[in-house]
Amino acid sequence: MASARHPRFDRPFTELVFQPMLELLNYLRDNGFQTWIVSGGGIEFMRPWVFGVYGVPPEQVIGSSIRTRFEWRGGEPVLVRLPEMNFIDDKEGKPVAINQHIGRRPIAAFGNSDGDSQMLQWTTAGDGRRLGVIVRHTDAEREWAYDRESHVGRLDQALDEAAQRGWVVIDMKEDWGRIYGFESSK
Repeated sequence: MASARHPRFDRPFTELVFQPMLELLNYLRDNGFQTWIVSGGGIEFMRPWVFGVYGVPPEQVIGSSIRTRFEWRGGEPVLVRLPEMNFIDDKEGKPVAINQHIGRRPIAAFGNSDGDSQMLQWTTAGDGRRLGVIVRHTDAEREWAYDRESHVGRLDQALDEAAQRGWVVIDMKEDWGRIYGFESSK
């Protein structure tokens, strides 16, 4: 629903996109990089709105998918969603999906949970300069905080792995002066 508002911030959910993330995406695109969203979320759910929110076109969204087949119904060709998963774009699935959709290893990847570990491992293991970044959600006052003990969005194994693999860890509470575009900077 386009008019749905966040109960805490009384703003449309589409405005609740992390400001530093938008700034980074714009910076990368302004400097000739393609930006992709690689999410465990459903691809058909994400594709309609990501361009308006993140500026990422629908063909540059990789996500989980439902098995679908082509049929003729009432003399018309249709795609029918089946009650089974086609692909889960999480953990080991992320590098596989990136390879299938993009066809090459990224030079940078950004994650925020253990479900992103394999994507970060695969990205940073490539030749040449590579960047792996973990965004650590530690600011319960300005957004949702989750970390090692969380039952949603767990960040535990990847956090332990970060130092060993040279990944940058960004702490939202300590490193971000502004989380959302409507906030004033600290």
